[in-house]
Amino acid sequence: MIETLSAISYIALVALTIRISIPYVLAAVGGTFSELGGVTNIALEGIILNGALCAVLGAHFTGNAWLGLLCAVAGGMFTALVHGVVSIKYRANQIISGLAVNLFAIGITKFVLKLVFHSSSNSSRIEGLPMLHLPLLGAVSPILIIAVIIVAVSRPVVFKTVFGLRLRAVGENPAAAESLGVNVSNIRYAGVLISGALAGLAGAWLSLDQHQFTDGMSGGRGYIALAAMIFGKWNPYSAALAGLLFGFADAIQIQLQTAGIQIPTQFIQMIPYLLTIIILAGAIGRAIPPAADGIPYFSRISRKKKT
Repeated sequence: MIETLSAISYIALVALTIRISIPYVLAAVGGTFSELGGVTNIALEGIILNGALCAVLGAHFTGNAWLGLLCAVAGGMFTALVHGVVSIKYRANQIISGLAVNLFAIGITKFVLKLVFHSSSNSSRIEGLPMLHLPLLGAVSPILIIAVIIVAVSRPVVFKTVFGLRLRAVGENPAAAESLGVNVSNIRYAGVLISGALAGLAGAWLSLDQHQFTDGMSGGRGYIALAAMIFGKWNPYSAALAGLLFGFADAIQIQLQTAGIQIPTQFIQMIPYLLTIIILAGAIGRAIPPAADGIPYFSRISRKKKT
């Protein structure tokens, strides 16, 4: 009997880990595409938040959760585009641009919530996506299947396609890539937009799973996804595995709280963030980013045209 209960609890922990890991994995893989192209994307947190709100708005006004999902992807891409324009076209500091997007997302989501739902804390309840019933995992969102497919194709796209080769070339040596006819700006925009689409999808999972949007529901997941990306050394598969690790830490703290263990709740809630600090401290010096990551590029072609 004890062994059966133990097996059930393990299965529940695995299922909870997978569910919690979805936004980490999607955002981490998205951030990998952006940074492989040379654009540091601190804005993942704000993109997730905007994506979550866009999903609710789309589902609320159309009555269709699938359209809400598309709105989340579109909202994520638009938010990422703002960061891309500021970073690529105007060559602003990418860290500051990303933080500005995050702060803007906090304010705009509260404003829209108040405007549409007459509340600055949460939206009205919406219908979520139809659930899929899988063995062991039980009822899961279709976004889980979408996430698995995205992760499965991400590494081949990066390492086996012309686009992936150009993306990595632009992130390592944009001048050399441009000398071979690669449009550096277009490739960088593509990487940023992919990161926006995936982070927006991560936001859609949060709000559609909870059937509403709540203020600040991204909860630092964008920053943890960045840690997963760094720990994964800018490799899509490794970043996804790191996202699962952070999801496992989150699941453990939830299980400990429900188990009634006599440990202050605040200490238990610190587990995922402590793990983030420990992993980043261990990864520093070992994880080498793309050589041109975070460095604005001044096109030689445009300079020649001016002269």
